[in-house]
Amino acid sequence: MPLPGRPHTLRSPADDPHVGYWKFYRAVAHAQLARWLPRHSSVILDVSGGVSRSAEQAAAAGHHVLEVVARPSGPAAHQRVVADPFALDFLVDGGMDAVIAEDGVLSRSLATEQTVHEIARVLRPGGRVLLCVDSLTLGLAVLAEQNLWPHLSDVTQAEVVLVPWPDGTITRCFWSDQLREFLADAGLEVEWIRPRTVVSPSTAEHVLTKDPDALNRLVRTELQTPYDTRVEDESVGIHLLASAIKTF
Repeated sequence: MPLPGRPHTLRSPADDPHVGYWKFYRAVAHAQLARWLPRHSSVILDVSGGVSRSAEQAAAAGHHVLEVVARPSGPAAHQRVVADPFALDFLVDGGMDAVIAEDGVLSRSLATEQTVHEIARVLRPGGRVLLCVDSLTLGLAVLAEQNLWPHLSDVTQAEVVLVPWPDGTITRCFWSDQLREFLADAGLEVEWIRPRTVVSPSTAEHVLTKDPDALNRLVRTELQTPYDTRVEDESVGIHLLASAIKTF
């Protein structure tokens, strides 16, 4: 089955052959964020870029949200600031209870380590970050689809894997061990890392084609499936989701 669209396109067009999978993906992302959000009203920074609507979800849950966007956008019920989401020098140290970096935004920040250090800086001790990145599995598949075999042969030796996409953009892809390493270097302790969806795109498409009303059941299955990237096969995941806490 071909790749289900761009790594950070959550609002897929109506003619996308993977519309069913993206519908499932969005529902899973919404449910995962709902589970992760603090139980008490908190000050949350969202650097996701606005496509995933994570800021709107956090605000609707009763949190005080500051969303950083690269360009002006429409009105919102929460506070927005137009700035570089990868350079947070306009924010004070330790001012945020939580940070959301959804929608693969850290894969588009090629100097990911620097951005994560900035996220750690603005978090208070005990604050948490939720982030989503492109997995190396996705990166390898994109390279293979473009017949970039020399790039593929270099991946196993590369410390940083940058993947060119057909539209000219470049994203950075990770294994879970790499995520653990740069989060730890920034003073963040990993709570968990898992694929965004364990249910494969082909399985989601098959189930939803047969029974469009099966979405909620499929999402429950996803959320109830235990997963530990330290022992499990990461090849099922095109994106990795991680939660980490600032330890000092």
